[in-house]
Amino acid sequence: MKKRNKENILERLKKDIVIGAEGYVFELERRGYIKAGPYVPEVVLDFPDAVKELHREFLRAGSDVMVALTYYANENKLADVGRANEFEKLNRQAVRLANEVAKEGNGIVAGNICNTWMYDPNKKTESSKIVRKMYEKQLKWATEEGIDFVLSETNDYLGEALIGLEVIKSYGLPAIVNFATVQKDKTRDGYDYVEACKILEANGADVVGLNCTRGPETMLPLIEKIRKNVKCYVAAVPVPCKTTRKQPTFQSFKKDGKRLTYLELEPFICNRFEMADFAKKAKQIGVNYLGVCCFANPSHIRSIAEALGKTVPASKYSPAFELHPMIGTKSNAKDKKKFLSDWKG
Repeated sequence: MKKRNKENILERLKKDIVIGAEGYVFELERRGYIKAGPYVPEVVLDFPDAVKELHREFLRAGSDVMVALTYYANENKLADVGRANEFEKLNRQAVRLANEVAKEGNGIVAGNICNTWMYDPNKKTESSKIVRKMYEKQLKWATEEGIDFVLSETNDYLGEALIGLEVIKSYGLPAIVNFATVQKDKTRDGYDYVEACKILEANGADVVGLNCTRGPETMLPLIEKIRKNVKCYVAAVPVPCKTTRKQPTFQSFKKDGKRLTYLELEPFICNRFEMADFAKKAKQIGVNYLGVCCFANPSHIRSIAEALGKTVPASKYSPAFELHPMIGTKSNAKDKKKFLSDWKG
């Protein structure tokens, strides 16, 4: 395992809220580098510079964490696009890219494992062995390339999340373990989300929480319950979508009674000000790790960082509409006068 020199995730969490940008798969699909449907991060191998650029944009916007793009980079999903034989190559390359950009700032690197679609509580012994083997391979390569902690995300089953946590802890690394909340109140294997987080905490998770599926409005009430019932750090990583009680997840959005595809959701995306408001509310609740998942873009991350009182590299280019020629209220008259004088000779 490569040694890390920078302040680690737990040291940072003791001092302040840590920001971790996510949503790479959806943003890179939007940019034309990933195929919607399988959502396999082939871009890591085919267009590594595109991955680095998005890492860089998130870093400049205020993300403390570069998440290695290994979401859906397991053998099962890679087989969907005929690239299972590149399992190791993709996982190693993803961590290298994250490390390259993290070194450009004060970033730390997260190894990433996720729901595999292979876990089956009705075939628990057999499916658990398959999942464990996938995670062990991914994290062996990730630790050899150098990571600071592991993010286990979009977990549907507590059983699968516990397998991931066990593997993470076998490497002696800090663990963030998040559940997806497609189900209304419980994990797919029947555990209340609050109880599931308590079980993860009892088994050594350093941070527990939720990611994806729900937007700020429908995630924060659940996060508040989790915060009140665990002692460890809590993570909130919603999608930037205007979910409601009637449509609690982005998968539940409909138009004229028909469920919308992921490619039809632009009208439901939160603007930067709504995400800034989310950050303030999350801070009041006592959330420790903040991010944005599918549909995130760097403007969302910058708005969250600035809402938390941070000045980040991209803040240099934060909006200044007071200087707009039509709606502005301020002009740099002195500079303009000098320009006109110089221009006239």
